[in-house]
Amino acid sequence: MDPTFKEHIASLLGEAIKNFHHMTGGDISQAFKITTEHNHYFIKINTTKNALNMFQTEADGLRLINEANTIKTPRVLLCDTFENASFLLMEFIDNKTPSSLDFKNLGIQLAQLHQVTSEHFGLHQDNLIGSLPQSNSKHKSWIDFYTKERLIPQLKLAKQNGFLSPNECPSENHIKERLESLFLNIKPSLLHGDLWSGNYLISKKGEPYLIDPAIYFGHHEVDIAMTKLFGGFGKDFYDSYHSIFPNDKKTPSRIEIYQLYYLMVHLNLFGKSYYPSVSSILKKHF
Repeated sequence: MDPTFKEHIASLLGEAIKNFHHMTGGDISQAFKITTEHNHYFIKINTTKNALNMFQTEADGLRLINEANTIKTPRVLLCDTFENASFLLMEFIDNKTPSSLDFKNLGIQLAQLHQVTSEHFGLHQDNLIGSLPQSNSKHKSWIDFYTKERLIPQLKLAKQNGFLSPNECPSENHIKERLESLFLNIKPSLLHGDLWSGNYLISKKGEPYLIDPAIYFGHHEVDIAMTKLFGGFGKDFYDSYHSIFPNDKKTPSRIEIYQLYYLMVHLNLFGKSYYPSVSSILKKHF
């Protein structure tokens, strides 16, 4: 780590830094635990041209979730740039392996977050999913939002990248027709937006925290679809969540269609290993 950067952060904190420890797990940014005499902090650093915007939208998402007073997020301390690096500085959450009770609490608190609603699907600003742009233009209709702001942009990008052929990409009208019988009476819920197992923490005190959000108002099952895509959530999580938001007979089909978005994001970010999963869902539902 550049000594001048460390000195800059120390001056912002008003504390001498004892240790700047690199942490693993981030695909997009470098992450470090900062240790001072009395405190611990977490910082993400990125030198790409859109990094400040990426961190600002992440910080906004964390604050909006926290303001809902349903589930905790790490407190954002500062989002700024220094020389050629952008950074997001937050409180450090000392975490532990989740217990059965922790999963139950996570499920209940996520359901409470999903009870926060809005007049529209979308958000007042766009953000990112991974490093890809995520449009949150507002719609009254969930079919319109999910088709225009989620599936169509990823289909176009996959076609441009050569991962999908034109005849594999359904038209906007065809998508809407297929979704009409599945997307009934859906109300906007405040979503985390990228809820895989790496984006929640259980503190040493047993408090659930959400991190790295890609928030907007959408169907609550979108977050559940992402939790099921890569594993890492226990049975107690789903039991407690579904005590508040029960499934219906069309939930399994919607879960696959919501996973399609995330799988196409991974296809466009990481390449053709995700093609079979994307192709299978497209053939099944469209």
